[in-house]
Amino acid sequence: MTIEQIYTGCLAQGAYYIESNGEAAIIDPLRETSQYVRQAERAGAKIKYVFETHFHADFVSGHLDLAQKTGAQIVYGPNANTGYDAYHAKDGETFALGNVTIKVLHTPGHTLESTTYLLLDEAGKEHAIFTGDTLFIGDVGRPDLAIKGDLTEHDLAGMLYDSLQNKIMPLPDDVIVYPAHGAGSACGKNMSKETTDSLGNQKRFNYALRAKSKEEFIKNVLDGLTTAPAYFAENARLNKEGYESLDSVMERSSQALPPDAFEQAVNETGALVLDVRSAADFASGFIPNAINIGLNGQFAPWVGALIPDLKQPIALVTPAGEEEQTIVRLARVGYDQCIGFLDGGFATWQQAGKEVDTIESITADAFAQRKQAAPDLTIIDVRKPTEFDADHLSGAENMPLDNLNDYLTDILTEEPVYVHCAGGYRSMIANSILKARGFNNVVNVEGGLAAIQKAGVV
Repeated sequence: MTIEQIYTGCLAQGAYYIESNGEAAIIDPLRETSQYVRQAERAGAKIKYVFETHFHADFVSGHLDLAQKTGAQIVYGPNANTGYDAYHAKDGETFALGNVTIKVLHTPGHTLESTTYLLLDEAGKEHAIFTGDTLFIGDVGRPDLAIKGDLTEHDLAGMLYDSLQNKIMPLPDDVIVYPAHGAGSACGKNMSKETTDSLGNQKRFNYALRAKSKEEFIKNVLDGLTTAPAYFAENARLNKEGYESLDSVMERSSQALPPDAFEQAVNETGALVLDVRSAADFASGFIPNAINIGLNGQFAPWVGALIPDLKQPIALVTPAGEEEQTIVRLARVGYDQCIGFLDGGFATWQQAGKEVDTIESITADAFAQRKQAAPDLTIIDVRKPTEFDADHLSGAENMPLDNLNDYLTDILTEEPVYVHCAGGYRSMIANSILKARGFNNVVNVEGGLAAIQKAGVV
């Protein structure tokens, strides 16, 4: 028996490859499925099943493409009404995979169809659970994403409590927990950086599993939930109803556009120019009105949070050789309308003599000198409210990046605006948005809060 967690950091997402005696199953695959197909081919195995723990909201799953390419059966648990052919398993139903068995445990709460898959080894012993968004390491799934009709988040939280108590907690302590997400995902609020653990440890240390009553559990789980990213509902719909194959998206989107053609295409389609280079490269020169979301961070979730319309045409500026990766990472969260990329990258735009914009970016030491000379600088901290509440600069205003557009009327355009985050990734995104909205006097502070405090600013 082979179990491999295939973890994707930018989405904080774990897919799983399980193999036994020439048969394989994939749990919660990403949209680019070639990695799973190659892995099975190398092992001489046939992919028999694609198990989905629920309708994912934070990414577009690869179940349809994988089933089409391999002939594998898509399997959901109860209550999963799909717009395509899939097997809807009953609670307690089992599936043979080589010499092991996968058992369906219906665990509603995160969503109504949420299902945990229990892996029984060759001897029939409970070996591992693939919990999806029902149970994370250090947390449980948020119960506010599948509210419908009279169903409330309190109702779903109660269901989640029952699922955990009746289906998960009775399992042996040595069972391994394999969740769908880790720290950085918006599907929970207290997830560990660890991506697997024993169930016994989770019983002891996971705050949600230590609740002494259903009422305490509901209160603890609902406390502190932030607004779900705007793209979640649309991704869940795509996973439920179906979507275009990734191969078609890649073929349509992989258009290398020279500067003149790029400019014309942007003007004709109203495409958003998305520049995915590093913050430093972007600051030194970019196409006017471009938005910077760097590939070197949580790219896909920030695209989903800041570009509300999945049908928005997007024109890409990427580092050389990163064009295909960027298109794939956009497609992971359902952004399939890329019209092409700037052929040769930003250097060709400059060589063509096209208009270029810049953003002033200064070190923390330089910021400290300016703050000493002018104590009343306008400082915008674009971190999350919880981060800001834990520690922030005196006089700074918290304008979280997720909701930056809501604060634009509060920013004075005639004064320099100094923007920082925790490390510099989010602040450059914010500065690019502000610049595109007509705030020409923005200054990025490199290194974030820690560097600023190290420079002596408090």
